[in-house]
Amino acid sequence: MTRTSPISAGLLAFRRRSGLEVLLAHPGGPFWAKKDAGAWTIPKGLAEPGADLIETARREFTEETNLVPKGELIRLNAVAQKSGKIVHVWAVEADFDLTRFASNTFEIEWPPKSGRRSAFPEIDRIAYFSLPAARGKILTYQRPLLIELERRVG
Repeated sequence: MTRTSPISAGLLAFRRRSGLEVLLAHPGGPFWAKKDAGAWTIPKGLAEPGADLIETARREFTEETNLVPKGELIRLNAVAQKSGKIVHVWAVEADFDLTRFASNTFEIEWPPKSGRRSAFPEIDRIAYFSLPAARGKILTYQRPLLIELERRVG
């Protein structure tokens, strides 16, 4: 059986401080540079056909943040992007030292039609947010993840 829609896998890291806080990532590159509200995401990436989704989620998280998630994973309901891509997500409790953050890079033609290629970090910054703040920061299609996380561990 072949799949018809692309699949991604990612991790939603959370910690308990004065309430539940989630780790979100701001996409790098010129398109996202001036966007904030509704632009943040969970670290995630494309899963190759037949790939183990948990391993993909762990790998992508580390590639995009330079942080290594450890601990029990909590399966959350998958969410769908407008494009039809399905994103499988696991939550993991982790209080990371964010000074260790570093992201892999991607290359695009920039400025457009200039013939020059420039490299940008896939993620340009990460931060922990309280759930109310995270609701305003995260991409709309990922908001159900925050609701489910709060219901299950909050």
